[in-house]
Amino acid sequence: MHDSVQEIAKTRRFLKERLQRDYTTVRGYESERNNVRQLLQRTAEMGESNSLLLIGPRGAGKTTLINAVLTDLLENKSFVDNTLIVHLDGNLHTDDRIALKSITVQMRLENAADGKVFGSFAENLAFLLQCLKAGDKKSKSVVFVLEEFDLFCTHHNQTLLYNLFDVSQSAQAPICVLGVTCRLDVIELLEKRVKSRFSHRQVFLFPSANKFEDYVSLFQHLVSLPSNKELQAAVDRIDSLQMFKSDAFTFQRNHFDGVEYAFDKKHVENWNKQIEKLIKTPAAQKTLQMLYDFDVSEAFLKTFTFRLVAQLKADAPHITVEQLTALGAQYECDDKVELLCGLSVLELCLLIAIKHHSSIYDRDPFNFEIIFGRFSKFAKVSTTMQGVERAIVLKAFEHLRIVELIMPLSSSGMGKVQKEFEMHKMALTYGQIQQAVQRYQALPTEVAQWAQSSII
Repeated sequence: MHDSVQEIAKTRRFLKERLQRDYTTVRGYESERNNVRQLLQRTAEMGESNSLLLIGPRGAGKTTLINAVLTDLLENKSFVDNTLIVHLDGNLHTDDRIALKSITVQMRLENAADGKVFGSFAENLAFLLQCLKAGDKKSKSVVFVLEEFDLFCTHHNQTLLYNLFDVSQSAQAPICVLGVTCRLDVIELLEKRVKSRFSHRQVFLFPSANKFEDYVSLFQHLVSLPSNKELQAAVDRIDSLQMFKSDAFTFQRNHFDGVEYAFDKKHVENWNKQIEKLIKTPAAQKTLQMLYDFDVSEAFLKTFTFRLVAQLKADAPHITVEQLTALGAQYECDDKVELLCGLSVLELCLLIAIKHHSSIYDRDPFNFEIIFGRFSKFAKVSTTMQGVERAIVLKAFEHLRIVELIMPLSSSGMGKVQKEFEMHKMALTYGQIQQAVQRYQALPTEVAQWAQSSII
């Protein structure tokens, strides 16, 4: 029993670490991966200079793809010996002066000592360009990876981008500029002189939205345990990351390493069989389909899987269909309905009155007086709402406006119109109000009946 508890704890720790810290495994995107790999290989081996933009939504795997390509190329000795990798990030290097200092330190140029850079911006830039231009095709190649490339476009005169693209176009030291961004219009942000020096080579990464089977198999892979042979192969690949000379790249220092894990063969078989069985159930398929419709990216699925794996414990040693569907239901819930369920009965009655007014008058705007008149009719025949003062109803109406369930038609003119007569529109659907009425705890029956029919 003690052994099985240990195995479960080890399984949970392994899956959580692999989900969080695997920075070099990219699935799919084979042609895009080959594109980037060939580009870097030609720069390292043939001394070609190039530039490329990697564009895609956040969480699509752009940075992971570059990490994976660099890890693949570490097996190539000539690439390791002949290439310097410089990593810049638009969030960190907020102007060209800071970026240039970082380049100087990462390239280990002579005007840098103990991580400090001497000289002014102009001197450093001149020195960097002189170093690059002094080389020829046989010089060491330099790969510049620019994360958040669109932020570099906001720098004054785009000096750094201009000079990098300029060097990449002329027959000087071989350099490759890889830009990573989530902005589709990034080319429009470049100045004319910079744009003319860019190769206009763009690679787009978009998660596939028409392969549900691949999504299911990805989920299965994320929650399955590898055999000891597969684990060893992954460990060997990660060991090669030690060849990275760059201090700016941090992923190789924090990367998940499976070397400390060795699972019992029987436990791996039982676990993987149970996962296979789980995925074939209709309820699991339905939940995964809902998640797929919600967000197709791998990053989202990893977050979901992490929350699922975190529920493993000694008395719940397996992932169950119930856990999967309960966690999936949290992504399905409507925040507005949750908000409505927290309102007072009076506020919900006002929303029901607004709903009836909107359905009768085809979503015409309304003011407090109109809604108060409709609510008063219901209050006369209702036992729960009799005797509610007008001032209290007005306060409840104002609260609905504060939480933006109803919106004023115009922000101007507040001084000219009394608040009771200011026109509003509803910021809810009829379905949301209906759902809230059904889910509201201890709602008086007459209010629920009134919600179904506007006839009192």
